[in-house]
Amino acid sequence: MGTECKADGISIIVPVYNEEGGIGSLIERILSEMGRTGKAFELLVVDDGSTDRTRERIDAYAEKVRVLRHEENRGYGAALKTGIHAARFPITLIIDADGTYPTEEIPRLLDELREGTEMVVGARTGPDVRVPLLRRPAKWLLRRLAEYLAERKIPDLNSGLRAFRKETALRYFHILPNRFSFTTTITLAFLSEGLTVRFVPINYWKRVGRSKIRSADALSFLTLIIRTITYFNPLRIFLPASLFMLLLTLARMSYEVVVFSNIADTSIILFVGTFLTAAIGILADLIVRRR
Repeated sequence: MGTECKADGISIIVPVYNEEGGIGSLIERILSEMGRTGKAFELLVVDDGSTDRTRERIDAYAEKVRVLRHEENRGYGAALKTGIHAARFPITLIIDADGTYPTEEIPRLLDELREGTEMVVGARTGPDVRVPLLRRPAKWLLRRLAEYLAERKIPDLNSGLRAFRKETALRYFHILPNRFSFTTTITLAFLSEGLTVRFVPINYWKRVGRSKIRSADALSFLTLIIRTITYFNPLRIFLPASLFMLLLTLARMSYEVVVFSNIADTSIILFVGTFLTAAIGILADLIVRRR
């Protein structure tokens, strides 16, 4: 069950899993930055089943933060969902616990969340961005695919520093995953629904401790992007697929007519497949529009 929101204020959520090296300094920086703003706020730290000394580090701030815990590791997205459900204020800000995001940008993101804006994303496009070189090609390809499918420029697809309205985010909880792809999905969901999303350039630093993301996760992100866009705008998937199959069918038929003076069963099967793909896409689009 969610917590009833108070009229005004910000709930800051920090999902944590084995971040003993940096969680203490992050909490101190957040409290310091928010203290200077004069805004009402709460800081929720969600310990996602940490097995190192993270719990001990968090407990040292028990009087200043709200601590929520999972008895076992359930995933980055699951920790965020727990925090969002428990949030007392209508504005939610999330920030990763690995020390990569500049806490001094939090007030600017909150100021950008003006009336009519549903989400502000801290886009890692500032002058000092330290993304590992091995990850850059995969991130670029995934972002370009997402831009094509969402029909919108996306400076940063999965930034872990963003502010949004809790009520709006709750509408998409049924499709938000429990793992790292939470931020990718919520970005695509908001953009696909035509909601106003602002991207604010920020710096991005080298993390404290070891990353939990593996290179194999790129395939999961790819699958998730296609699945999310299919959920909101299926024609962006099915129409190109059917056009590709149509071109393949025409090429195959032309070859068979020229070489064999006949059309083989393979071409007929391809043609039927092209028709069915287009029909499924149109039907899926009608279902989405009706929903």
